[in-house]
Amino acid sequence: MAVGFAVAGGEEDAGRRYGGGVTAFVALSCVTAAMGGDIFGYDIGTAGGVSSMDPFLREFFPGVYRRMKQGGIHVSNYCKFDSQLLTLFTSSLYVSGLLTALLLASWVTARRGRRPSMILGGAAYLAGAAVSGGAVSAPMAILGRALLGVGLGFANQAVPLYLSEMAPARYRGMFSNGFQFSLCLGALLATVVNYGAEKIAAGWGWRLSLGLAAFPAALLTAGAVFLPETPSSLVQQGRDHGEVRALLRKIRGTDAVDAELDDIVAANAAVAQAHQEGGGLRLILTRRRYRPQLAMAVLIPSLTQLTGINAIGFYAPVLLRSVGMGESASLLSTIALVVISSAATLASMLAADRFGRRTLLLAGGAQMLAAEVLVGAVMAAKLGDEGGLSKGYAVALLVLIAVYSAGFGWSWGPLSWLVPSEIFPLEVRSAGQSVTVASGFVFTILVAQYFLAMLCRMKAWLFFFFAGWIAAMTVFVYFFLPETKGLPIEQIDKVWAEHWFWKRVIGEDEAQPSEKL
Repeated sequence: MAVGFAVAGGEEDAGRRYGGGVTAFVALSCVTAAMGGDIFGYDIGTAGGVSSMDPFLREFFPGVYRRMKQGGIHVSNYCKFDSQLLTLFTSSLYVSGLLTALLLASWVTARRGRRPSMILGGAAYLAGAAVSGGAVSAPMAILGRALLGVGLGFANQAVPLYLSEMAPARYRGMFSNGFQFSLCLGALLATVVNYGAEKIAAGWGWRLSLGLAAFPAALLTAGAVFLPETPSSLVQQGRDHGEVRALLRKIRGTDAVDAELDDIVAANAAVAQAHQEGGGLRLILTRRRYRPQLAMAVLIPSLTQLTGINAIGFYAPVLLRSVGMGESASLLSTIALVVISSAATLASMLAADRFGRRTLLLAGGAQMLAAEVLVGAVMAAKLGDEGGLSKGYAVALLVLIAVYSAGFGWSWGPLSWLVPSEIFPLEVRSAGQSVTVASGFVFTILVAQYFLAMLCRMKAWLFFFFAGWIAAMTVFVYFFLPETKGLPIEQIDKVWAEHWFWKRVIGEDEAQPSEKL
């Protein structure tokens, strides 16, 4: 039985090769757009670091601070940070991001373009940074996080689509993975800022950490003003084909762009049909031909959260303090973890278009599974309710988390953005990205809101829980995800009709409906 391969004949026969290559213009455009990953990464890095700072806890979450500091209160190592209000501070961003993605961002991205969505996202994030940095109460801090979520709802909707549509087909993996790489750089900036801010004796360092979120947001907002719209979006908005052809020539560096333009125009005919039939979201939910893409849009981002990566990303400083590290040591260790993850993501950018999406996902899943099981084993065997780990075991735990982070960084981290952004036909692409973002946000909310409570109750077994999900998702990729490397984005939907399982789901009548238009 063939499992998960691309269309018969290999990628060279999968569709026409477009002309041109990587130009300085398209590279600069994609680098600017990828700043959307910076704001996401900065938030992930900031949330955990600020949540472990004593002045922040003392001002907004005094109950947690007392559990950390008062020796007369005996609290399990696994329960010191268990506070639903504290986790609401983290998860509120993703609640508002979910609502934004579902109710507004998809419509703006499809009807007005990818660039306006990025501008709106950056502006909302700037407002959130200002409110967060100036917060004087826990509700105000949570409100600031919610405004940041509005920005992420727009940015996460538009940026992956922008990168997939602007990048040359054979380098799409490298360009699209730039979103995750910039996310890592944003997280690295946040952890470095957190480490320095924690040293400010006056106790206002957490304000600096939260307020500096405005820096990557300003880069995205200002840069997006000067970005071109994608050719696919211009055609979708009804712009003159001569204008689109001129843009394609500029971004591809060649005059041989008619094949790519023809595919975009043909895909746009399906967009008009989709509008007549009730819109992209309705088609995704009701038409059999989109069932494979819908499954991937829901499962890939959901399973990514169930690896436990955001639990570590949000709460790495908190987790390391729970096992006995001091405040500064935990923040410094988190910097090292982010550096390792960033290097792994850079490797993924270079490998995704050479080795393929499936190979990286399968190998990365195996690496993460082994590391997660060993993390759980060390904590179960050596960390009780009281006291900390010995120095040797603490170092071993840190190394295992680094191995886990590296595995995620070169596999599921970047590819969970790349694969969903490249598999949807144009007529449902914006709606499909909305489903992807919403699915990721739903599970991010659940992890952010309940991780500390689960850590308190499940203790070390929580890491075995995540390991079980990693095993399940690796099996899922092996059997159900076809390879898409090197295929033109407007022709990727053909892989489902050749897949051993999905061709049965689609059915012959719906395999190539574009031919009927």
